[in-house]
Amino acid sequence: MQKILLTCSLIAAPLAALAQSSEATSATSSTSSTAAAKAGADAGQRAVKAQDAVVPSVTVAAERPTNRIDRQVYDVKSDVSSTNGTAADALNNVPSVAVDPDGTVTLRGSSNVQIMVDGKPTAMLQGDNRGAALQAMPADDIESVEVINNPGAQFGNEGGGGPILNLVMRRNRKPGGFGSVNANAGTEGRYNSAVNGSYNEGAWGFQGGMNVRHDGRNSTSEVSRDRLDPRTGNDVHSGQDALSKGLNNMVGANGTVSYNLNQTDTLTGSASLMARGNDQRSTEHYVNGATGFIAANEYVRDTARSGDAKNTSWGARYDHKGALPGETLKIDLRVSASDNDSDTDYASTYASGADTLGRTASRAFQHNDTSTRVVDFTGDYGRPLWDGTANMGYKIARTTNRFNTLYTDIDPATTVAAIDPSRTNRFDVEETVLALYGTYQMRLSERWGLLGGLRTEHTDMDIHQRTSDITAKNSYINFIPSMFATYKVADDANLRFAYARRLRRPQAGDLNPYVIYRDEFNVSAGNPDLKPTKTDSFEVGYETKFGGLETNLRGYYRRDTDAIVDYRYFIADNVLLTTRQNGQGSHASGLEFTISGKLTPTLTLNSSGNLMRNQQRSQDDAGVVTSRTANSLSGRVRLNWQMTTATQAQLALQMQGKTLSGQGYRSPNNTLNMSVRHALNSQWNLVANVTDIFDSNKMETIVDSTTLREISTRRFDGRVFYVGLSYRFGGAGSKRDDGDGFRPRPPGPGGPGGPGGPGGFGPPGV
Repeated sequence: MQKILLTCSLIAAPLAALAQSSEATSATSSTSSTAAAKAGADAGQRAVKAQDAVVPSVTVAAERPTNRIDRQVYDVKSDVSSTNGTAADALNNVPSVAVDPDGTVTLRGSSNVQIMVDGKPTAMLQGDNRGAALQAMPADDIESVEVINNPGAQFGNEGGGGPILNLVMRRNRKPGGFGSVNANAGTEGRYNSAVNGSYNEGAWGFQGGMNVRHDGRNSTSEVSRDRLDPRTGNDVHSGQDALSKGLNNMVGANGTVSYNLNQTDTLTGSASLMARGNDQRSTEHYVNGATGFIAANEYVRDTARSGDAKNTSWGARYDHKGALPGETLKIDLRVSASDNDSDTDYASTYASGADTLGRTASRAFQHNDTSTRVVDFTGDYGRPLWDGTANMGYKIARTTNRFNTLYTDIDPATTVAAIDPSRTNRFDVEETVLALYGTYQMRLSERWGLLGGLRTEHTDMDIHQRTSDITAKNSYINFIPSMFATYKVADDANLRFAYARRLRRPQAGDLNPYVIYRDEFNVSAGNPDLKPTKTDSFEVGYETKFGGLETNLRGYYRRDTDAIVDYRYFIADNVLLTTRQNGQGSHASGLEFTISGKLTPTLTLNSSGNLMRNQQRSQDDAGVVTSRTANSLSGRVRLNWQMTTATQAQLALQMQGKTLSGQGYRSPNNTLNMSVRHALNSQWNLVANVTDIFDSNKMETIVDSTTLREISTRRFDGRVFYVGLSYRFGGAGSKRDDGDGFRPRPPGPGGPGGPGGPGGFGPPGV
């Protein structure tokens, strides 16, 4: 840690010197010649014009947050159901983004997605914890979602290294006080409530909120598996069906305090807490055919799971505006932690056959304790330079992951407990990243703008398998370039070009080689030999207005080298291991489009689609290399009807196409949601919504190799009805959107996204 602090001081010192130099320049300029002052002002104006040229925007009814040269910005506040929805629901309304009921997030068919909050990584949205955290976070806390398909040099590769979904949290900077309270009740005892408020007076600003939620999704699952028995040469059939139930309690709180030291300096502090339960009950029925080594058996397993999860974060930020137009210095420290523990009690009863120890009844207990710590310290400096704008910055980040699994076998006759060493392990991974980046944007002509950047990352990784007392280290340097360009075709039309190289390092859970028990015939493990995935992505886009509608068309191509994919093989008779491996490579290409705007004065359309072709090469457990191709169409169609001046109705159709995954693929999936909001008066709103009207939401995965064919189907309580009231008070920002589908973001000291967020085009933090 001393080494990190020393490095911090060494890097921060020149940045502070640059800020002091800016102030000194300002003081000196007051005594300089008029010509010199005018030259400096002209240079600043040219830089501002250059930035404007690089960042042209297309708006819908002057309400949509401005797109940037390297990202698309979507205002999720326009969703009628935002007052009782979750962050997962909000992401499901973003073009080409899909969040399944388990919390798996995909973008353009790829699950290699980073999710950030206000431009920074956070422990609560990493690893297996991410899905549950998205289901617990209120959608009403989110101002907009930034989709960054080709992250530039200012973004790091920790937490996934793929495309980025940045959640820009709601900020209010207008003077005075403002607040909102909502309460909602749903089917089967579900409920949620939240209160948010802000107060700004003079140099001080306060903002915070609290929320509670009792929610979850019950599920049923079916698995049909046919495996080639190498001893007999025959297919062996096995099957599984399960019923799982559990609604959990979730609570969250957050707060932000900002203080303007003077006209140029602002200090901001923030903290948040989110906690939830892990309670669940399930019953599984297994039928397994006979192989050349074991007899057929059939049994029922009852599972009771309990536990808790806690996510905490705090941060501090310093913003300084320099003497030159657009000159800024930002120093940001974020510390976040995620702790999850669960206790699972298994009880199995055999109707025929026996377990591996010859017992007709068995019981086991498993304790899992996982934690993630992220310390993220960044600095960014930007200023006009020549006829453009230069940005540079650093990152010092340390991520620590710890896994502790204790599996105890309990003799049903004597109740004597014995630790199973093959299923018990402790595993730690520590990753330290030191990064420097630089970008430069300029205006090449009246129509052309350019942004180029280069990032250098030094990574140290320490792996500790505590159970076996095995230690491994890895250290490497990567150079990551990016390039963006925009061409103004007309006043309301732009061409955009993008190229970026990214690096996906294996996650901590991907590296742990020890077997994690799910049931007697399904286990999982990581692979410590995984190599990082290198991704090169290219994109060209055209955006314009057509008959009052905003239209965007983007063509893209993505190539993955050493892609990390799921890999399944049998480690014993009927015992299937799911692990990870570096595949032979994959390619994805497609066309993505969005059409948004008013069809009539009362009817608004927000639609998007992604026509994708994905090709993937993988190797099965027999050593056979296969190449598969999937053509799929995914899309969103959302219609908002302003029925009266007080009532809005919204219908949203979500369609997810076929996607490849390791040795298999996931089948298409469609859902239809409906919401209605009625303004009782200027402060009270009544909101009702139903998700998955036709109760069709399911996850179906098919694996088809030379030795295994498996169809796994999982269905959820998709159709859930919520109704609630929302009350807004205070003078600032109380007006909702007018139903056109978009709302502007309020400004903050860090740009339109508020403190810590990359809301502007400039560097959001590395």
